[in-house]
Amino acid sequence: MTGNAVSDFFLALTLAITAAKLLGAALQRIGQPAVVGEILAGILVSPMVLSATVSEKIFPESVQPVFSGLANVGLATFMFLVGYEMDGALLRGRKRIPLSIAVGSVVLPLAGGVALAIPLASTYAPGSHTGFVLFVGVAMSVTAFPVLARILSDRELNRTATGAIVLVAAAIGDIVAWICLAGVIAFTGATGEWRFVLLPLYVLALAFLVRPALKKAVHYAEHHDKQATVLFPVLIAGLLVSSAATEWLGIHFIFGAFAFGAIMPRAMSESLRVLVVNQMQQTGYLLLPLYFVVAGMKVDLAGFGGGVLLTLVLVIAVAVVTKTLGVYAAGRLAGADHGQALTASVLMNTRGLTEIVIVSVGLEMALIDQKFYSIMVVMAVVTTVLTGPLLKRIGAHRLVGANPPEGASAAAREKQNAPG
Repeated sequence: MTGNAVSDFFLALTLAITAAKLLGAALQRIGQPAVVGEILAGILVSPMVLSATVSEKIFPESVQPVFSGLANVGLATFMFLVGYEMDGALLRGRKRIPLSIAVGSVVLPLAGGVALAIPLASTYAPGSHTGFVLFVGVAMSVTAFPVLARILSDRELNRTATGAIVLVAAAIGDIVAWICLAGVIAFTGATGEWRFVLLPLYVLALAFLVRPALKKAVHYAEHHDKQATVLFPVLIAGLLVSSAATEWLGIHFIFGAFAFGAIMPRAMSESLRVLVVNQMQQTGYLLLPLYFVVAGMKVDLAGFGGGVLLTLVLVIAVAVVTKTLGVYAAGRLAGADHGQALTASVLMNTRGLTEIVIVSVGLEMALIDQKFYSIMVVMAVVTTVLTGPLLKRIGAHRLVGANPPEGASAAAREKQNAPG
């Protein structure tokens, strides 16, 4: 970078972080997740709102690669925490109802998304029509586990049986969604076709080399005065290498970050565990909003005509109806009462942060075009914004005071500070 480019970068970074934090805080004050404000910050400085000339002045093209790089580091730390916090402490508490809800929350929306995408592929698929159809199905099935955890905590629903059930169901559903997304990317051969055959070696290396090494690092840190100083650099280095490995293999760096968090040993002292989570959260707290600012800047609604608006309405309708019906029916069939099933169906419609990550991957991998990306971002924001008012409408606050199922309550409480 030249001197001017460095100056432009620091000014753009300051503006992005400030705008994201202010708008995120403003949205939280009215009961919405911060991610909605962070996306809005990106939209407000995009060429759609400002002129292309003004937008270029604020975020010059010369600084965008470094800016996006920092945003990706924030996303990697977030994915590490998603993998790390999806521990057996939460999933071991699953019973018939949350498992049934997880299946209902994925299967019907995925089928609805596939059915909707088939006639849309000729218009919005930049490449493989099959890849587009499969991707839309996966994207429709998503629930934003971290945002959902934050909503449950904010509304004190994490201390209810329904809240714990939904949290377990969302965790299972998100794992399935990430696996399906990896499968779609691998199927379409978006990048690194021949390298993908090395994926089993990467998995074996994580299980039999990296995990034992991390156990030794944790053991050493627990017997060292400066625990965080010893362990944190090891985790950051491992996270970046794992992210680089999966990107090179052709399945996107988010899976490497997630996998590294998933294999992180849980057998450590509570003080060290808190240090690990807090330091990763602090990194993500600073850098992750940049990712959603970048995501918002890519949204372009200026060219939306009647056909695109009709598609947007259909996408939102299919997303809401299939998720609601799938969750409600599955919950009732598994033995949940009407109130539990209805509350779960509203909560599981929260797509927010996870949906934005997935559709950004779809755009990057050329599975969807710019217009359909914008449609999906709007859908994610709308379904997330609706969650709070709908919970109030159905009287979910009356559930507060009930006890969560045994085995899930502790994990539910741990999610109180989840990003969102």
